[in-house]
Amino acid sequence: MSTGRNAKCTMRNTGDRRSATRLSALCILSVAVLTGACSEGANGATNPPEPLAVQIGAENVVSVKAGTIIVGPIISGELTASREATVRAELGGAILDVSVEEAQPVSRGALLARIETRTLEDTRQSAVSALRSAENQLAVARRETERTERLVEAGALAARELDVARNNVTTAEAAVADAKSRLASAERTLGDTTIRAPFTGIVASRSVNTGDVVVPGTELFRIIDPSSMRLEASVPSEDLSVLRAGATVEFTVRGYERPFTGRIERIAPQADSTTRQVPIYVAIPNPGGRLLAGLFAEGRVVSSSAKGLIVPINAVNTTEADPWVLRVRNGTTERVAVTLGLRDPRREEVQVASGLDDGDVLLRGAAQGISPGTPVKLASAR
Repeated sequence: MSTGRNAKCTMRNTGDRRSATRLSALCILSVAVLTGACSEGANGATNPPEPLAVQIGAENVVSVKAGTIIVGPIISGELTASREATVRAELGGAILDVSVEEAQPVSRGALLARIETRTLEDTRQSAVSALRSAENQLAVARRETERTERLVEAGALAARELDVARNNVTTAEAAVADAKSRLASAERTLGDTTIRAPFTGIVASRSVNTGDVVVPGTELFRIIDPSSMRLEASVPSEDLSVLRAGATVEFTVRGYERPFTGRIERIAPQADSTTRQVPIYVAIPNPGGRLLAGLFAEGRVVSSSAKGLIVPINAVNTTEADPWVLRVRNGTTERVAVTLGLRDPRREEVQVASGLDDGDVLLRGAAQGISPGTPVKLASAR
């Protein structure tokens, strides 16, 4: 009996120990869960996740830059040389030689070509001989007059003989003058066979070669002076009020990266009857001869200009009463009110008078629809 009772006690004790063990494990698990929950709350794991940055393409990113903005009538036209000469043949004949090539610089008086001179040389020699003969006749007439004067004074000849002698001198003097005139004409004509540059410049074109036969008026060369150029342009008649002689003109030329500057030299007194455009002539300094005649230029007459911060027009929202821009700072967008100045519709730029700093990064186009305070990741700003 004692043995059975001991066995029951042992079984009860064993069960109690297992229950205690399970209870202890359950308490430890509960503490661990509670501890983990508290730890997670402390570390912020339950806070909402940070929003992802919006990717912005380079076409929607611009940088604010300092510069000059210009407002005025737009012009376009062709560059021409302010000094240009077409050298033509003044007499006919064969071209003996040509001394220059196209695009070759020449000085004033430089030899360009020569025309055959054989017949003209004969004419000059004949004029020289005629002059000598006339001068001899004049000398004889003067000596005869002197002799007649002495004889008349001595009473050996009548006075009318002296009149005849003096008349012969007058006739001989006229013959000498005529001979000199013929010789000068022959020499001028002979000089026309030598073609020379009318001023210092560049041979723009050459129309003859050695051996060609030309007639009076044939175009031989075209010489231009590249030291100064002229822009022949047209301006809409509605912009005539802002035009004046001496006004500055800024323009660009195809093939050149930098802009050029000139001044209005003349304004046509009437507009074109078809286009209603007013022709203007702009003088352009051309040191070094960089600009070339015949190139197309476009620009504007400077009616007003200002220096400051320049941005594209599409980077400024003007749909509301006060214009604003969407700026990016520290990777986040912010809306900034701005004050605008001059606008250049041709280049689609506007001056920002206040609200921005040089180098600020702005969003434009569709990117302006992003809400302020949104994190963004930008491509390189233009």
